[in-house]
Amino acid sequence: MPQGRTLGGHRRRLRAEDGEPAIRPSGLVALVGRPNVGKSTLFNRLIGERRAIVSEQPGLTRDRIYGTVEWRGTAFTAIDTAGLDRVAKEGPEGDLPANTQQQARVALDEANVICLVLDARAGMTAADLEVADILRRARQPVVVVANKSEAREDRLLVHEFLALGMGDPVEISALSGAGTGDLLDRIVAALPPPAESVAEPETTNLLRCAIVGRPNVGKSSLLNAVLGQDRSLVSTVAGTTRDPVDTLITTPQGPVLLVDTAGMKRPGDTKDADYYSLLRALRVVERADVAILVVDATSPLRAQDRHIAGRAREAGAATMIAVNKWDLLDSDERQDRSLLRELRSAYDFAPGTPFLFTSATTGRGIARLLPAAFALGEARALRIGTPALNQFLKEAMIRRPPPSGRGGRRLHLYYAVQARSRVPTFALFVNDPELLHFSYARYLENQLRDKFGFAGVPLRLRARKSEPGS
Repeated sequence: MPQGRTLGGHRRRLRAEDGEPAIRPSGLVALVGRPNVGKSTLFNRLIGERRAIVSEQPGLTRDRIYGTVEWRGTAFTAIDTAGLDRVAKEGPEGDLPANTQQQARVALDEANVICLVLDARAGMTAADLEVADILRRARQPVVVVANKSEAREDRLLVHEFLALGMGDPVEISALSGAGTGDLLDRIVAALPPPAESVAEPETTNLLRCAIVGRPNVGKSSLLNAVLGQDRSLVSTVAGTTRDPVDTLITTPQGPVLLVDTAGMKRPGDTKDADYYSLLRALRVVERADVAILVVDATSPLRAQDRHIAGRAREAGAATMIAVNKWDLLDSDERQDRSLLRELRSAYDFAPGTPFLFTSATTGRGIARLLPAAFALGEARALRIGTPALNQFLKEAMIRRPPPSGRGGRRLHLYYAVQARSRVPTFALFVNDPELLHFSYARYLENQLRDKFGFAGVPLRLRARKSEPGS
């Protein structure tokens, strides 16, 4: 094993209680190298969570993935990248290989420090020399990392890396964490002082938006259209995005964290990396305030689209639907009002869900996406005073009395309060919770939604047994 220190004993708390970084990152560190040298394993080790997909299959990482690392009072943003390799512009995967490589090179341009990750077991390869040749032209400092140095016999070829002329390699094992403390010391020493770093936007009242949908409906293209730049990898190959991609931007309404997720396939259609991509996409939705479901205008009524919308609402995210590729419909189809009626009927389980008709190619509807997301976020964060809530619910029950239950018993509402929760949740104190039939609960939900502006926001009603005057 390498003799250097590991992360465990020296790592400080990275996250505050609200989930935001305890220290604002002061620079960017890109992990680069040829495919399958352990960049994603090292990335996960540094950020302290399994965010990047790890497999023996090379080339799994495609988009740039960002994560925050803190070491000895200094924080920085680590970037996991696709393996740099010589690729043809055209091939069996279309434009995907060339675009993947472009994403890795964008990370090189963004970074303050570059970590060249090499495989200590394999020693120097021709592909390593090609990557090193690219990095010699970089303006940033380069730290050579000899990964997979688990045992003494694994380190016999490390001396070959000295021939690169980039300094002594840091011997580590990303798998076990050995030597990563020494690596972090080298990284922190090479980072620019915090004063030289670009200030990041404040994240108070940050709106988290997850862009979700089936594969190849235009999620990444829509994100790029919103940003006005190629932030996400876009390709003609379905299922290009595997890892969630975070983008923090500032708007007149406030800061927004946009997360482009992998296309969600049906569980029976997922294999290997696709399965882990699905899990990560669902995890992003669970943390999101708003889910922007992107559907294909040429086939907008797929059962999988409705399933994704249902998962988002179950997770508590407010939901809006972007009917993308609107420019591919002819003029008669675009003017057909029956499509909107069919959409509203298909998503009747999500009352009030807003529909936006967009085109990432022409820019149609793009300017309305974030304002609509902010409106949903505000509605989701709305709190109703207890007196107003009780008065309204009593009036709603007078307009439509609850049905009689077994033995002629009827539901009685004594009082209600809105609980403190990230999802609007209302505790109803009643004589018997079993008397609150799901159809009547849906009626009360819809009344609340119409009165207080909860359109597109999932609501939770929790019936609790109570006694009169208690």
